[in-house]
Amino acid sequence: MNFSNITWLDDRGHIKPPLFLYLILVFLARGWCIFIASLTQFNDRSGLVRLFYPEKSDFILALITGVGAVLIYGLIIAERKRSWPILMPLFRYSGWLLWGLLIVDGLFLFQRMVHDDYLFKISYSIDALFLFWSVIYVFKSKRLYYYFADWTADDTAVKVETSSDDEIK
Repeated sequence: MNFSNITWLDDRGHIKPPLFLYLILVFLARGWCIFIASLTQFNDRSGLVRLFYPEKSDFILALITGVGAVLIYGLIIAERKRSWPILMPLFRYSGWLLWGLLIVDGLFLFQRMVHDDYLFKISYSIDALFLFWSVIYVFKSKRLYYYFADWTADDTAVKVETSSDDEIK
């Protein structure tokens, strides 16, 4: 049998994280991305932040949402290495945390629109569109569902056994 057409799996037979999951996490952590980019400007460090977030409270709320996205990214790294089995229960609930972050980001988008008295801005429409597609993806994606269910205790036990066998040799 030829399984070369299965692109979901890596070398060890585990499901790879979907690319769109990484894009969703960058979207949710955009406040942190803007903050890091603003650190590179020497003259006016807050100028870039004010460009994207005129209200300081909106920027703080974006940073709060971004903390959850960074946490999920850390859990993805732990899952790929499969070295910390203590994080396995947290990883299983990452899908629910992702849902919560998308809902909170939708509420923050609504609050930003309220701050601007419901005036149309292209950034709000792009955020709303990407949020809409992210919700549909998280709701309908079988690959994402299987990915969050892929890390089991059996995988960790196999890795521990093979690493102890390598040490004996």
